[in-house]
Formats: sequence, C-alpha cells, structure tokens
Amino acid sequence: MNLLPITLDINGEKRLVSIRAADTLLYVLREKLGLTGSKPGCSNGDCGACTITINGSPMKSCLMLAIEAVDLEIMTIEGLKAAPIQIAFVEEFAFQCGYCTPGFIMNSHSLVNHHPNASDKQLKEWLSSNICRCTGYEEIERAVRSVLRKNNEEN
Repeated sequence: MNLLPITLDINGEKRLVSIRAADTLLYVLREKLGLTGSKPGCSNGDCGACTITINGSPMKSCLMLAIEAVDLEIMTIEGLKAAPIQIAFVEEFAFQCGYCTPGFIMNSHSLVNHHPNASDKQLKEWLSSNICRCTGYEEIERAVRSVLRKNNEEN
C-alpha cells in the first residue's frame, strides 16, 4: 500500500498525515487525526452529518478526498470554541441525540458568516442540506435566527 505524506491546515494547525490517494477527508479527520466531531452518516453527501468548512464555506467531508484539501483551510467543529452558533444551539435546545448537530452547526456558522442578513428562505435552503431524524427543525431555525438577530443588533 502506497501512503502519501500530506500536510493539512486543520483548525489553524498544520497537521502532517500519511494517506492513501482514495482516502476521504472524513476518514482522515476521524481515523487518522482523531477529530471525531464530523460524523459518518450516509457517505454520499445527503445527510450533512460530516459537514466542515473549507476556506469558510460548508463542505461535506465524505465527498472530498483528503488530497484535495492540501493548501486549503479546514475547520471542524473542534475548532469553533464556543462560537455564537454553538451557544445558540444549547440555548434553544436545537438537538436531541446530537449526532447531526456538528454538521448543522458548521453549516449554520458558515451561513451566519456569509449571509448576515439571511432571509427565512435562505435559512431553510442552507439547512436543507442537513438531515435530522430526531427533532423538528424549529429549534435549529430558532437558534440560527437568534444569532442572525444578535449580529444585526450589534452592527
């Protein structure tokens, strides 16, 4: 088996890892680097449980090869450190089992940063790329709206 040494920029830290050319970024994050916040769900990009950000934009890590992420800024849930969206998810009880929560938080964090004045339609479109089997989406939408509202009040 031929392993390729690559360096990934993850949560602001350069990490050297040896991979196979076919390793997904999700596999490398979880199995090689121990960053288990991104969850394997469907392995085909439908559920969003593995969502991270690449250069600030949401990406389903099951759909990206690790080798494609060289020279890009990768942010996982472990790198957020009490971001407003994380706090809002707790305050609004926007989770039940929690399996999908990291993906929703990473997607919502990106939405808040890219569209600080997001409409309800934009919010629903962004959240439609993630699936939760446990809860209704009301609490999740309420959490994101509360961050958007607070950001707009501060500006």
